[in-house]
Amino acid sequence: MDRSIKIAPSILASDFANFGAEIRAIEAEGCDWVHVDVMDGHFVPNITFGPDTCKAIRPHIKTVMDVHLMIAPTDQYLKAFADSGADYLTIHVEAGPHLHRSLQYIRDLGCKAGVALNPATSASSIEYVMDLVDLVCVMTVNPGFGGQKFIHSQIKKVKEIRKMIGDRDIHIEIDGGITPETGPLMAAAGANILVAGSAVFKGGSVENTAPYGENIRAIRDASEAVR
Repeated sequence: MDRSIKIAPSILASDFANFGAEIRAIEAEGCDWVHVDVMDGHFVPNITFGPDTCKAIRPHIKTVMDVHLMIAPTDQYLKAFADSGADYLTIHVEAGPHLHRSLQYIRDLGCKAGVALNPATSASSIEYVMDLVDLVCVMTVNPGFGGQKFIHSQIKKVKEIRKMIGDRDIHIEIDGGITPETGPLMAAAGANILVAGSAVFKGGSVENTAPYGENIRAIRDASEAVR
């Protein structure tokens, strides 16, 4: 399994009026995945995108479409997001009553299955579904908004999850507060997928994409240095 550091910019921090151009820009500047934060205003206090938006941006994504569902319930929407072209579908531990069944369904739909843990959610909550997941997403902020402060207590959780994974082919993804300073902390703990929103898009635009590349390289280089 390729456990090299991968940078997954969150389009939540991009220019909503220029999704296609923004996605093409970050990919051209070296990102590995494109992270799509779906929020429902119920499970988290914000509303963002639905499956139609995911379907609309899919043709622009040439790398990996990483769809993070911060919604509850999830099961009745999984097929729509799978049909929209998601490569990875990640759901939260608390988003439904039957996590095992939901993860099975995601795989049955042909997607890679991810499970997300909020800051207060323990690593032990996923112990009995590890053989059904391809990705574990550790939230290092409380889900709902971009630009929040990194929660350092999650470093210990990532180390616990890395031990639980053992030799399984499972990515550890970090979502929230990732910068060139915090990325290395999570890489050293065992994470390899780093979601970054404002830290990637700051200083740039679709007319001036060079800062995107500089920001991506800064996070990647700092994080790879500790590996």
